[in-house]
Amino acid sequence: MASHVTHALRTTSKRQRIKLDEHLPVDHRLSRFYRIGAGLMGLVLLVFGILGLIDKVGFFDTGGDTVTGLSTNGALSVLSLCVGLLLLAGMVIGGNVASTINMILGVLFILSGFVNLALLDTDLNFLAFRIPNVLFSFVVGVLLMFFGMYGRVGSALPHDNPYWRSRHPEQSAYEQRAKAGAELRAKARAQGTRSAPAHLGEDRSAR
Repeated sequence: MASHVTHALRTTSKRQRIKLDEHLPVDHRLSRFYRIGAGLMGLVLLVFGILGLIDKVGFFDTGGDTVTGLSTNGALSVLSLCVGLLLLAGMVIGGNVASTINMILGVLFILSGFVNLALLDTDLNFLAFRIPNVLFSFVVGVLLMFFGMYGRVGSALPHDNPYWRSRHPEQSAYEQRAKAGAELRAKARAQGTRSAPAHLGEDRSAR
């Protein structure tokens, strides 16, 4: 009975380690990059949303009120605030969460640009989009996708990349064993080099 419990605990612990290994370490440089991207884009949208609300533009007003050169209304301001807060939350969490939020919102911004481009000068243009807003949406979308995909998507990721390791566990384990073996051999050679003069000195004194 005890052996079964021990085996179950070891299996659970192994599964937990595998699950944790699929995520970025807290101090990994990629996590820092995702945090910076989410924070910058979130701050831009937050400022835009706050300025729109301060101007007290109507919620669905399409009369052409502008903030920082972009057309806006109450609905777009509130939406910008919500997206900005979501990006700031991703910045605080970091890791895969920040990367995923960046990618998803990047795709949504690009889709929003295309959709609102088709709705310009129609009664369905509830967010008061104009051409500058469309271009802004495309730029933000591309930047967010870059901040989310960097180091995570690609065919030439370095082998120390955590995403590469999670996708190639067997090769990663082999390379880690080979690296550990090389380090042990180098350490053994260094210790042998340091101890050799002492042995030679003892032999000469004995003679």
